[in-house]
Amino acid sequence: MDFLHSQQTLTTFEWVLRAVVSFVFLLIVAKVLGQRSISQLRLLDFVIALVVGNIIAHPLSDEELGLKGSIVTTIVLVVLYLGGIFLILKWPWFRKLINHKPIPVVRDGEILYKGLRHARISIDVLLEELRKGKVVDIKKVALALWEAEGRISFFLDPKYEPVTPETMQIKVQP
Repeated sequence: MDFLHSQQTLTTFEWVLRAVVSFVFLLIVAKVLGQRSISQLRLLDFVIALVVGNIIAHPLSDEELGLKGSIVTTIVLVVLYLGGIFLILKWPWFRKLINHKPIPVVRDGEILYKGLRHARISIDVLLEELRKGKVVDIKKVALALWEAEGRISFFLDPKYEPVTPETMQIKVQP
């Protein structure tokens, strides 16, 4: 396993082995960290993804850097990440420190421009997200919040909500 350590030169086969080991290792790391789509990455997820990618990339392009050090460093970062997730779940003050609160961007059908600036999104992004949620008129929105993972949650004014048997107090058979 000489390809794990730094060397003056690597053979083509050793480069291939380094790439395969790194790829398999990153798959294992991704499995341990859990699966989220890019749009759902929170701050902690984003930081760990950037750092792990950077740590593994260097020994794949520089033969004088050993792969062993990158693997050990990545394992330490994964443990720190999992510890951070544990702290987020255990202590609300740590969760508030890492994850920001939802930012109101629409209230009672009115766009809150201060909220848009705080969330760093344009009105076009807001309207696009509302269209994705099949909201055609912003006046029908009672509340819209920019969530920590980068999407908008919206709640329609009750008078614009679809009628259901429950709202009509009709009992239905299962």
